[in-house]
Amino acid sequence: MQNKLQELTDRLYNEGLSKGKKEAEDLKAAAAKEAEKIIADARKKAEEIISNAEKEAEDLKTKVSNDIKMASSQTIAAVKQQIENIIITKAISKDISKNLEDPELVRTMLQTVAGAFNAAEAAPAGLDVILPASMQKKLEDSFAKNAAQAMGNGIDVTFSKQISGGFKIGPKNGGYMISFAEGDFEKILCEYLRPSAKKLLFG
Repeated sequence: MQNKLQELTDRLYNEGLSKGKKEAEDLKAAAAKEAEKIIADARKKAEEIISNAEKEAEDLKTKVSNDIKMASSQTIAAVKQQIENIIITKAISKDISKNLEDPELVRTMLQTVAGAFNAAEAAPAGLDVILPASMQKKLEDSFAKNAAQAMGNGIDVTFSKQISGGFKIGPKNGGYMISFAEGDFEKILCEYLRPSAKKLLFG
């Protein structure tokens, strides 16, 4: 009886031990499988992060490169523009200033412009003319008289310190004036000369 009880006890113990070992092995295998999955997921995630980082770095590199090219191109264009402006302005500014102080030239230009305001009618339209105050003594006596004779009556001439050379002209009460002052002539001539200057300077 004692032996049978011992055998039963041993058998139960061994079965329990065997079952425990199997469960432990199953748990160990499941844990290993889960660990492998976690490691695989981590590697995949790391590869995605690296791939995205490399793509972002490449995109940033391309953007920076394009920005540098654009900035360089704009800088070169601006420098060329400045060079053109300096050379053209130096080439013409003294001559313009000198010529626009010539009363006869100013009178001739003014006659031509005034005639164009109302070319279809026999009598020119009433006009306001603004001349440089610095030329008032040269122009005041003879110019106004000659201009009136050449262009008819209705020409009102005033002098302004805001004009250094040339003139401004517009219809009376027309609300606008067309400027042929010194700075405007420089702009017109600069635009006219710019293509030739660009070709000469930069090919």
